[in-house]
Amino acid sequence: MKLTEAELAECRDLALKIRRHCLNMVHKGQSGHIGSMLSMADILPVLYTKILNVSPKEPKMPERDRFILSKGHGGAAVLATLAERGFFPLDWLGTYYQDAGKLSGHISHHIPGVEFSTGSLGHGLPVACGMALAAKRDKALHRVFCMVSDGDCDAGSTWEAIMLAGQHHWDNLVMLVDYNQLQALGGSKDIINLNPLAPKLEQFGWAALDADGHDQQAVYKALIRLPLCAGKPSAIIFHTIKGKGVSFMENNYKWHYGGLTDTMLNRALKEVEEAAL
Repeated sequence: MKLTEAELAECRDLALKIRRHCLNMVHKGQSGHIGSMLSMADILPVLYTKILNVSPKEPKMPERDRFILSKGHGGAAVLATLAERGFFPLDWLGTYYQDAGKLSGHISHHIPGVEFSTGSLGHGLPVACGMALAAKRDKALHRVFCMVSDGDCDAGSTWEAIMLAGQHHWDNLVMLVDYNQLQALGGSKDIINLNPLAPKLEQFGWAALDADGHDQQAVYKALIRLPLCAGKPSAIIFHTIKGKGVSFMENNYKWHYGGLTDTMLNRALKEVEEAAL
């Protein structure tokens, strides 16, 4: 199965809107982490339009799927997605990182559609494990998704959660890895080399596969396979590019923190528009 042309066009359009929103939000708030937002901008549209059972009309419906963004510093990308999907008004995005604004720099559960406040890496997957366990005990059918980063995968708490989930066969748990292979201070391979990641996860009882995180057809084909194996938690390792869509940001770890001048913003917006044509 694959996305129809109309579905693919919808996902591409949403990815462009996410990139636009994130650039403007980071510029207005004079914040950072834009590279981490742009790397997952092609995954979120597929996830939120075709995969997750969630509803903007009833964000807390009991049967909803749960999504946790463990890399909470990139939360503006999820916030932009939620706003575009109708979970809260679009004009809230203009208050991102502002005094008395609606939206904080790291994602917060006070916002409709957000399950858990994150920011400190290594926290998201352990919480997702607790949610998956609770669902199993309640015989509930919803799934728990957690998006992690390279930095998350350096954390011991993440690997404790990986071992626990594999031990207990929580096949309602899905880990999505935004694997751009950069971190705050450099390349992941130079800090803690995780390659090859999929075989490591498989050794701990997970089913894992690799996919191109910027090819939305590939993203969809990977996600519709879930669960990858009955009786095992699933991991999809999305190979991505930090700062995707903006030439001076791509594969540059400095855009983990860097802010945007007016000139940079205008250039970046022009480039993401041109890339979407």
